[in-house]
Amino acid sequence: MRLTRLIPALATAALSVVALAPTASAQAPAPAAESAPYATAGTAGTASATGAAGSKARPIIGGGFASNAPWAARLFSNGRQTCSASIIAPTWILTARHCVSGGGLSFRIGSLDQTSGGTVANASAVYNHASSDLSLVRLDRSVQATYARLGQPGSVAVGQTVQVYGWGATSQCGAEINCQSRYLKVANVVVSGGCRDAYNGSAICARRGDGITAGGDSGGPMNLNGIQVGVASTSDRQTITAYTNVTAYRPWIQSIAGI
Repeated sequence: MRLTRLIPALATAALSVVALAPTASAQAPAPAAESAPYATAGTAGTASATGAAGSKARPIIGGGFASNAPWAARLFSNGRQTCSASIIAPTWILTARHCVSGGGLSFRIGSLDQTSGGTVANASAVYNHASSDLSLVRLDRSVQATYARLGQPGSVAVGQTVQVYGWGATSQCGAEINCQSRYLKVANVVVSGGCRDAYNGSAICARRGDGITAGGDSGGPMNLNGIQVGVASTSDRQTITAYTNVTAYRPWIQSIAGI
């Protein structure tokens, strides 16, 4: 099975990355068949069946709307909605490497609505991991928020239910930029094993639960019991998604951001 990044460009939503980057054309490798000793099912986070106006919706492609995610950040590139992300410290954002190539990066932090509220800050520096789909972005100002807590190695296990968050496409609509969600979405997925991300880095693969990631969800978090363990990298928009394994890269994150 071929997985592609989650960037909602103007291409179809076949098997691609989960971001809306203007030039999302790189193809992610197929997930490895290996299984990894990942920890137990968590149910942190809730998904509702209706949106803010009470209407039925199919966000993230399935799933529902998040009710509480103060660490969530929407990434814009040159003013255009592109990816999802999380704030991990006053001046640090964690997202996917394939989300940051467009430049002109800004973030709306701490609001479930990507069009209003929260705090808006710009990028002042970008640090990409050399061999995985991770990027750390330094902000141009300090942002007071509830910061995402990051998991430790060995905290994730096959069979666990985890939560994934993002503002990405709500259906396979062709040009995914046209069906982004205004409000943050959440879905439950089930860890299926270890695999590889868009840059052949260590990743956590998960199968569809009540939803699956799509274009625009790239860079968003995978949480286990409220702790972030992954960053969205690729998805086939139907049954499987790959998240760069944050727990495997804690030393790198510590060396850059001190977290």
